[in-house]
Amino acid sequence: MTHDRKQQNGIASVRRSLAASLVAALGIGVSIAWPARAVASQALAQKYACVACHQPATKVVGPSWKDIGAKYGDGKGTAAQLAASIKAGSSGKWGAMPMPPQAQVPDADLQSLAQWVLDGAK
Repeated sequence: MTHDRKQQNGIASVRRSLAASLVAALGIGVSIAWPARAVASQALAQKYACVACHQPATKVVGPSWKDIGAKYGDGKGTAAQLAASIKAGSSGKWGAMPMPPQAQVPDADLQSLAQWVLDGAK
């Protein structure tokens, strides 16, 4: 084998090793970021006082996050639809008590909250 051929094989080996390392690092990053997203969404629920009316498993003033997830999760609704409903407010969906509009909450936070609820609010 020529010197050039050995060098090309060595470079190819280094590239494969770097690619494998990158894939592994991305996988670790995703697994670390996912729980952080859930914690951030729970923090958002507290920040925007969602917890004053909603709790994980029991109805308070509004439905529990579990009940909302059951009604809109599993493909019955999207995070974008739920976020829009939170922003606009609603009445009659869960009984006589209306949900006041939450227009002050930034769209990105609404989206995070909605996805968190659809994912089981865990």
